[in-house]
Amino acid sequence: MYTESRPTRVRWTLFAIIFFLVVINLVDRVSLSIAMPQIAQEFSLSPTMQGVILSCFFWAYALLQLPGGWMIDRFGPRRVITGSTLFWGIFQTLAAFATGGISLLVSRVALGAAEAPLFPAGGKLNSLWLSTEERGRGAVLMDCGGPLGAALGGLLIAHLIVMLGSWRLVFALTGVATILMAWIGWRWLRDDPSTHPAVNQAELSVIQRQHLSGDEHDATNGKGMGIAKPTLAAILIGRAAWAMMFFGLLTWGPSYLAKARGFDLIAVGNATFIIFMCGAVGSLTGGFLLDAMVKHGVKHGPALKTLLAASGLIALSAFMSLPYLSNAVLAVAVLCVAACFLMWGSLYWSLPALLTAKAKIGLVGGAMNMAGSVGGIAVPILVGMMVQMGVHYDRIPLFFAGCSAIYVLGTCFIGLKSREEVKCIAAQ
Repeated sequence: MYTESRPTRVRWTLFAIIFFLVVINLVDRVSLSIAMPQIAQEFSLSPTMQGVILSCFFWAYALLQLPGGWMIDRFGPRRVITGSTLFWGIFQTLAAFATGGISLLVSRVALGAAEAPLFPAGGKLNSLWLSTEERGRGAVLMDCGGPLGAALGGLLIAHLIVMLGSWRLVFALTGVATILMAWIGWRWLRDDPSTHPAVNQAELSVIQRQHLSGDEHDATNGKGMGIAKPTLAAILIGRAAWAMMFFGLLTWGPSYLAKARGFDLIAVGNATFIIFMCGAVGSLTGGFLLDAMVKHGVKHGPALKTLLAASGLIALSAFMSLPYLSNAVLAVAVLCVAACFLMWGSLYWSLPALLTAKAKIGLVGGAMNMAGSVGGIAVPILVGMMVQMGVHYDRIPLFFAGCSAIYVLGTCFIGLKSREEVKCIAAQ
């Protein structure tokens, strides 16, 4: 280990790797949506079968969150991230050799299962590698890869398919790139900062500031999830409502722009790219703002809840205003504002480290991500039902405004005390 007095910055290289993994994660997810018109024609898939194949990823992804969280706590994030990345790269590559709808569906289910532990493992690394003054940036650096991957993925996959003339070749290339990232992750990631050969003592001292913070909870195993049940319920409700807004924009946003605003395909693609790029910028901004507040003496918990509640209120105002805007360009600008502040919700990934014992962070992160996955499953179905029942596209933003209100309420009911602290207060 190096002995220089100036801290190394290995921790930020580590989170840069997690960021790129999340970007690739979203690129692999959206690749099927982009290629589906060609795939459906080649395999003669019915609309119903197309919908099943597009949604089956989230079912496996949601079901494996809690087992994935347990594996992270049991075996450590380094092994789990490496294995997860390796297998999702393999299944993405195997999808290139699909012979029909069933084989493609199987590869997609396997892809969802393999990708399941990535975000909870990133939350675990946040607690292991970052002090409380840096966890906001760590959380959003990881999560902002989501909107960035969604923004870049559509453009990248579409252009590669046109350039190479084959969706199969594109799937194989993205799969091989993912497998390469698994090797990079294994070489660089560590569960314990003190075992990393590039970390010097000065950086280790910066990381270990967390042990001096009053915000940290006992690292014992405890029982159950290691967090007060009302707080866990509030986190799950808030995260599910947030995910319904994010995945709602991802799945129904393009249809809204086409049907309610009259955009053609190119305009829809450009607007979607801009909206999600604003989301990525907003995610980073929220993290830096949280860390700045903590650095200037604001306690981590209240600062976090304030930013999350503010993001929901701004998103609510933006969605409420959309049905009353006649100018299409102004509507896109409002959606950009909504996405920007909505992505402050990335800060939810700092909650497991803040509120539960270290031995349970992976499990709580998995539960939180499962709630988000359930929201991702529910929102396309609910919006589709509303459209089928006659609700016009220009009124759909009001549904997302309702999701914003639930997100704010869930956030406000998150308790800032650990389960052990709650029991001590009740016993007094």
